[in-house]
Amino acid sequence: MPVVLDGHSLKAEDVVKVARGGERISINKDAVDRINKCRALLERKIVAKEIMYGVNTGIGELSEVILNPEQVEQFQRYLVYSHVAGCGEPIAEEDARAAMLARLNTHCWGHSGIRREVVELMVEMLNRGVNPVMCQKGSVGACGDLSPMAQMALVLMGEGEAFYKGKRMSGADALKAAGISPIVFKERDGLASINGSNVMTAMGCIQLVDAERWLRTQEVALAMTLEALNANMKAYDHRVHDVRGYPGAQACAENVRKITEGSDLLKRPGKKVQDAYSLRSSPQVVGAAKDALAWTRYMLEIELNHAADNPTFFPDEELVLTGANFQGTPMAFGIELMGMVVTTVGVLSERRTNRLLNSHLSVGLPAFLTKGAGMFSGLMLSQYTAGALVAENRVLSHPAATGSIPAAADQEDFVSMGMTSAIKSRQIIENSWSIVAIELMAAAQAFEFRAPTKPSPGCQAAFEVIRKHVKKLEEDRPLYNDINTLTRVARSGEVLSAVEKVVGALR
Repeated sequence: MPVVLDGHSLKAEDVVKVARGGERISINKDAVDRINKCRALLERKIVAKEIMYGVNTGIGELSEVILNPEQVEQFQRYLVYSHVAGCGEPIAEEDARAAMLARLNTHCWGHSGIRREVVELMVEMLNRGVNPVMCQKGSVGACGDLSPMAQMALVLMGEGEAFYKGKRMSGADALKAAGISPIVFKERDGLASINGSNVMTAMGCIQLVDAERWLRTQEVALAMTLEALNANMKAYDHRVHDVRGYPGAQACAENVRKITEGSDLLKRPGKKVQDAYSLRSSPQVVGAAKDALAWTRYMLEIELNHAADNPTFFPDEELVLTGANFQGTPMAFGIELMGMVVTTVGVLSERRTNRLLNSHLSVGLPAFLTKGAGMFSGLMLSQYTAGALVAENRVLSHPAATGSIPAAADQEDFVSMGMTSAIKSRQIIENSWSIVAIELMAAAQAFEFRAPTKPSPGCQAAFEVIRKHVKKLEEDRPLYNDINTLTRVARSGEVLSAVEKVVGALR
């Protein structure tokens, strides 16, 4: 089912469908009318020789330079050329696709002044799988993600580079192979194509969907560990969380109750009056993460579904206003928060893994979950890896959004650095899939030592998926394949899907 862009109703999940799943898109008719109406305003003002930033003036510090009519059309091409100044490896193809989608949805508001033909070309590129090569490094997040978006604009002109059917090639060859003709930019087209914080927004949306799925997978790992350690489940009683009132904590406790329902492991005697914080306060911490991600979604989806450009055109009022709607700080804050909460919940996961492996804390489980401790080290070193990843995530959690460095001869004297936020947040989430995979692996190994006492149906479903991919550790073997395999399995959603098939959707 194609995703129809109207400028107002795009969700982060829609971004993932198009960017990662290759879903086709189309532009709503009303949005096309708005684009045409706005362009007509721009052309009237050009004929009237009205001075408009980035149309017939230079940009940034050069905004006071007025261009003559012969320079105006060429300026859009040179503007794109000058802004292609990034470096490093390309962003992921899915991120490039998501950035184009986010930019298109902005154009649907009809405030950008771009021609319909340019919008239609971007739609065709997405639908036919022409994905621009966009360098990861170089954006300061104001005036938007100019450098990577300019690489996208190069492909619109039949220049630059693109990925097509898994191959990296020139933009001209990619368009030709896909049966698309390039375009010659006219007034405003170049700046309108690049002037927004669309790459960080797009990356943030994809990461948000992944982070929310990771958080629910964390709850599966938490439930397994609680069962393996015979936790006191009074800490998960809904009344405890209802009286405090946080929706995220209420949801987490409910999810864990659903997953652990019917567990024989939790019926054993010998429970502590109060468990350690990593077991007892997980609803409060995971719940706070849920609430924080809800705010991140709020910020990202506002950006995704509104006009972000400079100047901004208002056809109904025959008006052109300059401002700073390209400023990436709103998204940067949301993305920074996402990285921080994933890092924090990952710390909890590593601490629970430690409790499973530490025979002084594991309620009768053998040291490092091996029968032959001494001769064998069991899962000892897996906790080292989790600890290393937690330490790396803590470094990556240091905010980039507080680190403005002025640009454009101090005309742009405060920038968001939100692209850096998005780059490091992606790495935090990637690291965290391995952290949860290690806990899942340890919890499954712990279940082996609790047999024949049975876990809950929910945890049994997770256990069966884990064992399909990672065998029981009878004696020491290299663990890196197991960790990498289970990381891929967890990231794919297979563990979470198996549990939800048994207990219902987690929230």
